[in-house]
Amino acid sequence: MITTFKAVATKLPEGMQVETKSRNFTYLLDEPEELGGTDKAMNPVEALLSALGGCQAIVAAAFAEANDIKFEEFHVELEGDIDLDGFMGLSDVRPGFQEIRFVMHFKSNEPKEKLDKFVEFIEKTCPVGDTLSKGVKLVNAGVVINN
Repeated sequence: MITTFKAVATKLPEGMQVETKSRNFTYLLDEPEELGGTDKAMNPVEALLSALGGCQAIVAAAFAEANDIKFEEFHVELEGDIDLDGFMGLSDVRPGFQEIRFVMHFKSNEPKEKLDKFVEFIEKTCPVGDTLSKGVKLVNAGVVINN
């Protein structure tokens, strides 16, 4: 069953601020001051890292019982490397992440081997992780000019 998710991103007048909306939810994106922003919100690549960690946490919570895993707490630390020369047009290096690293933290009495296997399941099941690791076709569906 294919489900389509939708979002709208609107550039706001101040700095690099962008208001994003999906369903009945809104959040702000921005850039740090050194990248021309007002530093009032995370930037899109930080949001991408957050989306990956959030997806991993949701998969862990949603499938723990089915995998006979018990934990009291779970969080993911994520970091990624970007060569800003690509974003700034200063070189031909790709503008996106070159690598994303994450560490999953469990507060649990489960044996490490069992949690390692569950982490493999999380990685295999997380839609955001799948999208990042396997890529996705990006389609420019048009340009609309409003006068």
